[in-house]
Amino acid sequence: MPSSPLHLFNFSQKINYKTEVLAGLTVAMTMMPESLSFAILAGFPPLVGLYAAFIMGLVTSIFGGRPGLISGGAGATVIVLIALMKTHGLDYVFAAVALAGIIQILIGLFKLGKFIRLVPQPVMYGFVNGLAVIIFMAQVEQFKTVINGHTTWLTGQPLLIMIGLVTLTIAIVMLLPKFTKAVPPSLVAIIVVFILVLSFGIHTKTVRDIASVSGGFPPFHIPQVPFSLDTLKTVFPYALIMAGVGLTEGLLTLNLVDEMTATRGNSNRECIAQGSANILNGFFFGMGGCPMIAQTLVNLSAGSRARLSGIIAALTILAVILFGAPVIERVPMAALTGVMIMVAIGTFEWLSLRVINKMPKQDVFVGILVAIITIWLHNLALAVLIGVIISALVFAWESAKRIRARKYVDAAGIKHYEIFGPLFFGSVTAFTEKFDVATDPTEVIIDFKESRVADMSAIAALNKLTERYQQAGKTLHLKHLSEECRMLLKNADDVIEVNIMEDPTYHVATDTL
Repeated sequence: MPSSPLHLFNFSQKINYKTEVLAGLTVAMTMMPESLSFAILAGFPPLVGLYAAFIMGLVTSIFGGRPGLISGGAGATVIVLIALMKTHGLDYVFAAVALAGIIQILIGLFKLGKFIRLVPQPVMYGFVNGLAVIIFMAQVEQFKTVINGHTTWLTGQPLLIMIGLVTLTIAIVMLLPKFTKAVPPSLVAIIVVFILVLSFGIHTKTVRDIASVSGGFPPFHIPQVPFSLDTLKTVFPYALIMAGVGLTEGLLTLNLVDEMTATRGNSNRECIAQGSANILNGFFFGMGGCPMIAQTLVNLSAGSRARLSGIIAALTILAVILFGAPVIERVPMAALTGVMIMVAIGTFEWLSLRVINKMPKQDVFVGILVAIITIWLHNLALAVLIGVIISALVFAWESAKRIRARKYVDAAGIKHYEIFGPLFFGSVTAFTEKFDVATDPTEVIIDFKESRVADMSAIAALNKLTERYQQAGKTLHLKHLSEECRMLLKNADDVIEVNIMEDPTYHVATDTL
């Protein structure tokens, strides 16, 4: 165990400070408009979104499960709170965010975050591809404007200007790395478009058109809600869903970064960091959040591999709130839109399209279904849950078809059934059909050397099989059960009676004979 908390900062890791600082600045530029947009969408004050981006970004960058992961005020968690905001108001939202943080910390302390690694690859493909489409479609909204309270598409010169600036941004992001990788291309693109718009006085949509980003340090605020059971009943469902959605998206993002960087993060530590950040959000006027895949990919594409970039991004957002609002509010949305379009393109798993004809049909179906649910409902947690359930059922079905038995009668007249494949709820029917109780001899041995008894359905099947042999006046033995299987059967003495043949004990050279 480390003797001090200094290990959290990974000082032993070689850090390219210039790359980390520039990556952090780029992340901050892309995170602020998104956090503002989600806050406004949910009916929160705009600064609530920026405070969330600052608090989530700072806490998780320092204490989170891996370097390079960027957290902020994410839409996935904010969407959960919209109904609570409409019915009970902002203070109940803060209470729900803080309670969600407590739930996330408990999940991390009990080391339950590791279960996210059970998500199959087709589900990951569908999740990532669906998210890429969502990111892209969100940028399409920037080509709209509000006239007399009605949202309509840009036309004429404003549309041409928007298309031109977005195209320029994309071109810089794509072409600059061919000449130099010394600076993040996304940041260069934003600066170039910013200077171009200012120099020529081009009229186009800016960050100011979304909301004001000026304010003070996040104020301490105890949620003004009654401390009662009724309040808990109101807040808890939202807190539970927010905690689940945040951890699902966050740990999937962590897995994605693990794959991209060929390293491994700590999922339980990430749960605790997310929970701590959300508790602070609840008491410091933030809307809460979770890791953000788009900004994380911006960070990684800018060359960041350490925690410093996330810290820089968070401090940059705070500096903008305190001092830099007049400048940031003039940044063209076209530049940010172009950067996020490139993020969407980079997020999409193009490999999944190349191998789709080589994948099992059920995996293709799961991947497409998860992508559709992600795009249609914007509910990442539900999409992943459905994908995991379907994948598990398909796996169970395929495993059920693999159980088989080799039968023979030895010289002593005892019939042997050698079982291959797992015995569980999906395979018990096929298992039972393999026995011919009526014609079998008086003694039968079932050999589980190449199998295992996996669940209560398997025990029930063995119980019924034993009863059939007993009614026929015959004896059934079980052989070569694993230690786990024996424990499972011994713990079920009240529902099953079988003769368990103990395996012989083989002494090794060091044993005393």
